[in-house]
Amino acid sequence: MNFSGFIDIFVSYAQSHPVLAIVLALCLLLLLYRRPKLFLGVLLLVVFLAGIYYMITSLATSSSERKKGLLSEEEKQTDSNR
Repeated sequence: MNFSGFIDIFVSYAQSHPVLAIVLALCLLLLLYRRPKLFLGVLLLVVFLAGIYYMITSLATSSSERKKGLLSEEEKQTDSNR
C-alpha cells in the first residue's frame, strides 16, 4: 500500500459520507481556533498513528509476498525432483 492509496481511502470515505466529513472538519477548525495547543497535539498524534499504521501494512504486505514467493519456489523444486 503506497501513501497515495492511503489518502485515497480517506477521500473516498469523505465523498461517501459528506455530512460526517463536514462536521469533523468544522470540529477540527473550532478546536484549532479555541485551543490551538490541543489541536496540534491531536494532529501530531493522528500523524504518528497513521505512520505506524502505514509501516505495519507495508511490512505485512512485503512479508506476505515473500512468503508466497518462497512457497512457489518450494513447489517448483518439488515438481522438478519428481
